[in-house]
Amino acid sequence: QVQLVESGGGLVQPGGSLSLSCAASGFTLDYYAIGWFRQAPGKEREGVSCISSSHGRTSYADPVKGRFTISRDNAKNTVYLQMNSLKPEDTAVYYCAAKRSYSSSYYCLKYEYDYWGQGTQVTVSS
Repeated sequence: QVQLVESGGGLVQPGGSLSLSCAASGFTLDYYAIGWFRQAPGKEREGVSCISSSHGRTSYADPVKGRFTISRDNAKNTVYLQMNSLKPEDTAVYYCAAKRSYSSSYYCLKYEYDYWGQGTQVTVSS
């Protein structure tokens, strides 16, 4: 059974950091591009960052550039999102998604993805 499980969310003060993980089971991430998305209450799900399956090419949404870093460890079948200098506007449920693609292309649009995790809540508040 294909499954993605996010973890690492929580409550953090503005300026703090969190590291999210996206663990895959039932398939190997080596052949999948991965995206991180987020959805705040009352808003549409938006792309945060994405990474290709091959060569580790990455892309970031403008609001998180320079603060967030996406990475992958295929040996652990896990993708990470390191979030630094967090702001209240980063508060959302964060989701990871996987798209089968063995290439250096990354995909940052939600409709491009095949599999989704259940999400993890990130709250940035003092």
